[in-house]
Amino acid sequence: MSTAAIVSLVVAILIALPIAFRIRKAARRKHWIDAPILPEWQKVAEKYFPRLEGIPKGTRKKIRGIARVLAEEKNFEACGGLEEVTEEMKALICFQAALLIAEIPKHKFYPKLRSILVYPGAFRDRGKRRFGLPSEDRGTLLGESWQTGSVILSWENVKAGAKNDDDGMNVVIHEFAHQLDQADGAADGVPILKNREAYRQWAEVFERNYEEFVEDLESRRGPEPLIDPYGATNPAEFFAVSSETFFEEAEDLKKEHPDLYEQLSNFYHVDPASWR
Repeated sequence: MSTAAIVSLVVAILIALPIAFRIRKAARRKHWIDAPILPEWQKVAEKYFPRLEGIPKGTRKKIRGIARVLAEEKNFEACGGLEEVTEEMKALICFQAALLIAEIPKHKFYPKLRSILVYPGAFRDRGKRRFGLPSEDRGTLLGESWQTGSVILSWENVKAGAKNDDDGMNVVIHEFAHQLDQADGAADGVPILKNREAYRQWAEVFERNYEEFVEDLESRRGPEPLIDPYGATNPAEFFAVSSETFFEEAEDLKKEHPDLYEQLSNFYHVDPASWR
């Protein structure tokens, strides 16, 4: 075989390998999505995530399938003295992470996320999210999302967020909303949207709501806000806590901030205010 023929063969192989890999990956994902829910996963949903049964059947099926893909493809690491990340832990984390992307077209399963690090409880790290902890614990974290491809979670708060579905506080929703925000390489409160007009509307609505939110908090007018005050930190945190409120206090958010609710509904392609 001539040198030119060998080079051509090598090039052909190099071109074919990525295609074969993508085909195989798509087939595996389809298998996991189409497979019936594992009995142990169903028990986790019933025990810790009862809201799943209140979600429309089609979306619920997608959540189960996406959760299985995430559990199979992402790397889970036990941290802070946690002996192992159990199947129960994986299931509950992935159910909640799947909730965000279940109806987003072509979501790609959080493509930049590689590792999910799980601590038994609150931990200390370089981030700033406090989730309403008292002032003496303000170095303590319940979750973080890194643009380098990691999400860090407190298992105790993963469980608490799953069970309490009406308090607007859910560490998994919050950190995975950050992952969606960071998908374009910038943590700026603007996830990847479908077109230029969608970006224009998003910018107008979110900027106005964020500025009004910050102003109201600074002047301390009115009752305790529906959206977590931590959202006033910056636009990225405002998007993350707004996402928590959207999925957990949908009816109230739709009533108090209808334009904000509409933008979130358009992005996530769901209407959780109609789920109950």
